[in-house]
Amino acid sequence: MKIKKRLGVNIDHVATIRNARGEKYPDPLHAALVAQKSGADSITIHLREDRRHIKDHDLRIIKKKLKIPLNLEMSATKEMFKIAIKHKPNYVCIVPEKRLEITTEGGLNLHHKINFLKQIILNLKKKNIRVALFIEPKISDVIISKKIGADCVELHTGRYCNLFNNKNKTKSSFLSIKKAATYGKKIGLDVHAGHGLTYDTLRHISKIHPISEFNIGHFIIAESIFIGLKKSIKKFKKIISG
Repeated sequence: MKIKKRLGVNIDHVATIRNARGEKYPDPLHAALVAQKSGADSITIHLREDRRHIKDHDLRIIKKKLKIPLNLEMSATKEMFKIAIKHKPNYVCIVPEKRLEITTEGGLNLHHKINFLKQIILNLKKKNIRVALFIEPKISDVIISKKIGADCVELHTGRYCNLFNNKNKTKSSFLSIKKAATYGKKIGLDVHAGHGLTYDTLRHISKIHPISEFNIGHFIIAESIFIGLKKSIKKFKKIISG
């Protein structure tokens, strides 16, 4: 049976532009509502510990106004867990965080504080929040994700995208994503993918059938400067629908 593929639109970098001048515009809520109207299946925001783009009040108002699911990316900390429990996003994706990184550099280290991570997952699921783990496309990480209770895995596509953009060989990286996705689906996980995806890279990655959701942000916001947010989202929707 063919999997219906979904598009999650990450609006973090609307907040990045807003914060650059300390203004109230552009408003991430406005972006979320435009994305919703344009066919996005969910909205993703990453509330970082240093609040470099999305702020707490963005989470609060977007959750209140949005009619499609909200996916909250967060690090595995007590503070972020309390925030998630308070605001009850539909989905949570637990991601690694380094204070000095420009963007997320890779998947979670699942061996670090694994019991704490397992407890966070359990407690989020008790509140009917779907939990995904952002991981490297490795079967070993898929297995651990399943064992500690995740509903989903989001495979980090950054390495593949970097190789593709620099015109290097991508076969090995592509196969790693495909194998991890296939195995994840086989053992009952919902499989997502994200990081660095563009029109061109998504045309290839979307052919991996077990992947049901693609979360894309930076490229969508960048493209919207030239063609508008609505058109950029619709182009991505057309690609994933095949």
